[in-house]
Amino acid sequence: MKPSSGKALKSAHDFLGHAEHPLDPFFMPKNVAVIGATENPGSVGRTTLWNLMSSPFGGAVFPVNPKRDSVLGIKAYKNVREIPAEIDLAVVVTQSKLIPGLIDECGQLGCKAAVVISAGFKEAGPEGIELERQLLVNARKHDMRVIGPNCLGIMVPPSGVNATFAAGMARTGSVGFLSQSGALCTAVLDWSLAENVGFSAFMSLGSMADVGWGDLIYYLGNDPKTRSILIYMESVGDARSFLSAAREVAYTKPIIVIKAGRTAAGSKAAASHTGSMTGSDDVLDVAFQRSGVLRVTNIADLFYMAEVLAKQPRPKGPRLTILTNAGGPGVLAADALLLGGGELAEISEETIATMNEFLPATWSRGNPIDIIGDAGPDRYAKSLEAAAKDVNTDGMLVILTPQAMTDATQTAQLLKPLAKLGDRPVLASWMGGVDVAAGEHILNQAGIPTFPYPDTAARMFNYMWRYTSNLKALYETPSDAREEGDIDPAAAAAIINRVRGEGRTILTEFESKDVLSAYGIPTLPSRIAATEDQAVEAAVSMGFPVVLKLHSLTITHKTDVGGVQLNLKDEAAVRAAFKAIRDSVAAKAGLEHFNGVNVQPFAKLDGYEVILGSSIDPQFGPVLLFGMGGQLVEVFKDRALALPPLNTTLARRMMEKTKIYKALKGVRGRAAVDLGGLEQLLVAFSRLVVEQRWIKELDINPLIASPERLLALDARIVLHDPATDPADLPRSAIRPYPLRYAGEWTMRSGETVDIRPIRPEDEPAMVRFHEGLSERTVYQRYLQLLNLSQRTAHERLTRICYIDYARQMALVVERTIPETGERQIIAVGRLQGLTGASESEFSIVIADAYQKQGLGTELLNRLIEIGRREGVKVIVADILAENSAMQKVAEKAGFKLKRELGDPTVSARLEL
Repeated sequence: MKPSSGKALKSAHDFLGHAEHPLDPFFMPKNVAVIGATENPGSVGRTTLWNLMSSPFGGAVFPVNPKRDSVLGIKAYKNVREIPAEIDLAVVVTQSKLIPGLIDECGQLGCKAAVVISAGFKEAGPEGIELERQLLVNARKHDMRVIGPNCLGIMVPPSGVNATFAAGMARTGSVGFLSQSGALCTAVLDWSLAENVGFSAFMSLGSMADVGWGDLIYYLGNDPKTRSILIYMESVGDARSFLSAAREVAYTKPIIVIKAGRTAAGSKAAASHTGSMTGSDDVLDVAFQRSGVLRVTNIADLFYMAEVLAKQPRPKGPRLTILTNAGGPGVLAADALLLGGGELAEISEETIATMNEFLPATWSRGNPIDIIGDAGPDRYAKSLEAAAKDVNTDGMLVILTPQAMTDATQTAQLLKPLAKLGDRPVLASWMGGVDVAAGEHILNQAGIPTFPYPDTAARMFNYMWRYTSNLKALYETPSDAREEGDIDPAAAAAIINRVRGEGRTILTEFESKDVLSAYGIPTLPSRIAATEDQAVEAAVSMGFPVVLKLHSLTITHKTDVGGVQLNLKDEAAVRAAFKAIRDSVAAKAGLEHFNGVNVQPFAKLDGYEVILGSSIDPQFGPVLLFGMGGQLVEVFKDRALALPPLNTTLARRMMEKTKIYKALKGVRGRAAVDLGGLEQLLVAFSRLVVEQRWIKELDINPLIASPERLLALDARIVLHDPATDPADLPRSAIRPYPLRYAGEWTMRSGETVDIRPIRPEDEPAMVRFHEGLSERTVYQRYLQLLNLSQRTAHERLTRICYIDYARQMALVVERTIPETGERQIIAVGRLQGLTGASESEFSIVIADAYQKQGLGTELLNRLIEIGRREGVKVIVADILAENSAMQKVAEKAGFKLKRELGDPTVSARLEL
């Protein structure tokens, strides 16, 4: 059997020509009911109805008003049940207390979408919160999607939909604009009409009771009319949905966000060092970086960047070459570049020699390249061409100031042929207002973005290279993580459950280290001693010197109560230390908080102290922290944040953001610490945080890092309140590796193989897998012939291996080669569209040597079971007509097959 699959890029819209996306009614409605339509001048109901009537969208509008026979000359209906047509979109502008019932009524009639413009929900207090809950319950009962409440409404210029109470209709264009603020929407709309900016979608989301960022990002990501997505955000909403959709879409379309409320207000200091240092806005920055989203700081930059990324390529790095005819503007641009983290490109000797041939003797011979105030159009063009060829530059900024001899228009004309310089963007700052307006127009038409001030242009370049860096980080191939045998999640869970059973929320150091050990994080051996004699006995058995630390069920910061005694070299020192700790705790906290001591060997390690921690962010759940450790951790605040789970690449990127990383690499003759081991430790730590959801805060401080070893010297774990409902425990914003879908299976040959979800680390093995596929198998999988270089391109394979488990699932079949022990991938099965679409699509490809082993049937059955668990309703595929074996497998699994006359494929469909 040679299994094949569905067309890799075919969307749910294409299957059998009729499948719809759940959000389609917002963008392409056929019939719209306006519930609460009225003729009252200046009212929301009147304006919304008038906008829908005035902007033809190819469907009918039905006003609903129980007190009127007609509204604005159109027949009105007492309720939605009287409407003689099938409604697919309801726009609701009536009293909030009536809306939950109206949503239920619309759902009963088959309406699948509603825009709730009315306010009076959760922003209005407890009563409004309950109304919003009822609204959501009724909508979900009927699989109905809701935008709002408390929003301006939605505009879709390409289809003509204007379901808002705004004063006008947006122009058609390629920008998808999403905003929580209705007032900002109207301001942006006015600006866009004046500046001739067009939109593919213009939507106010309000309080996002149902439809959120993730839903719309994913939809616009698949919309061919949308080239970029701009967002004004006040709250994240469903963080997992947002990050999942953003990460998938950002690689092909820029997502640019301005987030209101950068300052943290009202946050409480957490019990641990980690909690006190984790600011929510810092976490948001990390989340945006992890998902490839570009964050800007003001509204103007939002639209600037949409233009820049549409016109120019992304730079490969942060090095900018500045070309100017005046020193001052060049210096301003350089300052803005450097202060924003960019770099001035170093002009090579070859470039200097080339420019010496045609520039005046007084030119700067450095960057910024000052070509002197009398520069004419020809000098500008020659200088830009020469500078752009320099291997040291990643981008160009051309500045022109209008001096007496400057011809801004002709200079722009000569720069037009240089608008596209391969992978190096060209930006321009034509300073001078009306005097340079004609030149600006020429440059803009040629695809060179212009800015009135050079520091603004430099800021845009910094945004550009950061965006490139974020996208590059999305798909870097990590090294292999440690084997599963090194980790015992069940042992850690048992410790945590025992502590919870005792009614405690704080683990002792001893218990905390046992949890770490269960995840392979190295700790010192330790013993609990309740008496002096027990402490001496433990010290003797370990060997001197030792350390005594307070063992307490209630106190976590031991040094605050004199709970640590170091370098104890004999029995007398141990007895004295025991008494000192007990007396200090009794004086500072009370003797009831003293439960003995923890005896450990005195670690004589010449290493660096780092901190590794986790705390809960209200928006994104668990957040990781890494940085300089020790007692002065909060003084130096040298730390980096990350969202779990991590792989080795993400762990390294996290460390690189700290100052101490330079020391860890080796400095002043000291050897580097075990950075590879530290990466693996961070990966294991992130897995611990994700899997043990009862953990609220976790600190390892210090973690000693040296060339010889890594060692957690101290640890503390705080749990969530025992009364917390397990369903309410914070979850990681990024879905972790789904171990539940991994297991062994035996082929017909009798060989046992592992079937598990794919991992980013699988890229090298996937290259070898594709190298072994025959042309026939490739054709049956992709319905076209793809050569080996196409199939094994890094950009393609990283996206195949580094998937978002919330949106798709890919299973690999892996065997062990007996002669070498090397792991070999022999088959892959994939289920795309787990969320956001009405249908999911499966695909399977099996290496030629392992076909007819039952793998196709087993993979398909597992994908079907995954679909059921993930809430998928329909699974589809397209199978090559000549691939009868796969058709039989699909039929055996319950799929219904259909072939249209002239279609080379058979369509398979299974309703779950």
